[in-house]
This record gives sequence, structure tokens and C-alpha cells, in this order.
Amino acid sequence: MAAATATREGKHALIGEVKGRFDKMTSAVFLDYKGLTVEQATTLRASFRKAGVEYKVVKNTLVRHALKGQPFAAKLDDVLVGMTGVAWSYEDPSAAAKVVKAFKKDQGDAGAKLKVKAGLIDGTVLDTQAVEEQLASMPGKDELRAKLLATFQAPLQQFVALLQAPTQNFVYLLAAKEREAGGGTTT
Repeated sequence: MAAATATREGKHALIGEVKGRFDKMTSAVFLDYKGLTVEQATTLRASFRKAGVEYKVVKNTLVRHALKGQPFAAKLDDVLVGMTGVAWSYEDPSAAAKVVKAFKKDQGDAGAKLKVKAGLIDGTVLDTQAVEEQLASMPGKDELRAKLLATFQAPLQQFVALLQAPTQNFVYLLAAKEREAGGGTTT
């Protein structure tokens, strides 16, 4: 009886841990990793870690219990079948999808064995196609920051160019006058 209680407490702790990951994530990608070699799975895990994505193979029943009460939970019933790995992105919503896309491209035929089951972002369940095409092609956090910075800088650069234009035009005028004066004496 004590062993059953310890097992039950362990399962509750695991469910709480998985629920905590879903609570703090910006997106999650559900994967079917069947057919990957240990070396390929290790490469995939390393790629996820490098991108700041947490990846874990989780029992489907634990995920169901962790997501119990969520409005989207029923939409994941078809997804939570067979072998399931979950990749949680905490900062960049597209990070996990980008890692999967890059892995599939780099691994060729072996990468084709890794299948996206679904994605989850802002309480919306995404199908395989949406994850692979839309989520994976979303600009990342750093790309968005660069675009925002460029947007802020563009008006300032134009303003500086406008301030410099009269001075630059005056220099051109002086240079033209100098050529004109210099050209007239050599006849």
C-alpha cells in the first residue's frame, strides 16, 4: 500500500511538472519520434537545448492530466496517441518549430522520420501543416528586435540626411565654381 501511495505521489509530481511547463510556455510542438536512432535523438535534443527549447518524452496520459480543464484539451485527444515528445518554447514561440524544420532538412531521409503531430500557441491547437509552414517561418525574437530597431532608426537617418543636404550642396557648388574658375584659366 505504501508503494502505491509513493507511486501516486510521484505521478502527481510529474503531472504538476508537465502542467507547469504548459503554463509558462509561449508555444509547444508535439512530435512523433518513432524511427529515430539514439544518435539522431541526441542531436535533436542538443539542437533544442541550443535554441532554449525544453524537450521531453512524456506519457500521453500525463499530458492529458496536466491539460485537464483547458479549453483546447479535447482537441489534443487525437494527437496524444503513440510515442509523443513535447518541445516547449518559453521565449520565442517559433523556436521549437524552427529546430524541427532545420533538423528535418539537415538529416534528409532520417529527418523525415520525425513527424510533427501538432502545435500549441496561445491556447490554439495548430495542425501539422500550420506548425511546419507558419510557425516555423515566423520571425524569431531577435529578428523582430532588429526590424523594430531599423524602424526606429529610419526616420532619424532621413532627418540627418536632410540636415546634411544644404551643407553638401554648398560643397558641390564650391567644387563646381572651382572647376569653372580653374578651367577658364587654362586656354
